[in-house]
Amino acid sequence: QVQLVESGGGLVQAGGSLRLSCAASRSISNINTMGWYRQAPGKQPELVASITHSGSTNYADSVKGRFTISRDNAWNTMYLQMNSLKPEDTAVYYCRVTTTLADDHWGQGTQVTVSS
Repeated sequence: QVQLVESGGGLVQAGGSLRLSCAASRSISNINTMGWYRQAPGKQPELVASITHSGSTNYADSVKGRFTISRDNAWNTMYLQMNSLKPEDTAVYYCRVTTTLADDHWGQGTQVTVSS
C-alpha cells in the first residue's frame, strides 16, 4: 500500500510563505492526477491545486497567483509553494494521488496556520 506523507506545514504570519511537500513511500504507476486539498474547521474540503500527468495545472480561484503546484521528474514527490499567505488559508492540507487504475491515495494532512 502506498503511503503519502505531507510535510512543511506550520505557523506563519500573513504575507509569509510556506512550501508543502508530499512524498510517496514508493513509486506510483499510472498516475492520473496529483493534487492538494484543504479543509478548514467547519468547512467542506476543497481542491486547492492539481497537476495531471501531462502537466496541466488547475488552481482554486482563491489561490491563483499565490500558490504553485509542482512535482519532481520521477513523480514521487509533489510540492505546493504558498506565497502571500492569508488567514483564510488556514486549514489542514492533504495531498492526493489518483491513478488510471482507479487507485486513490491520500496523505494524513499537515496543518497550516496563518496569523493576522
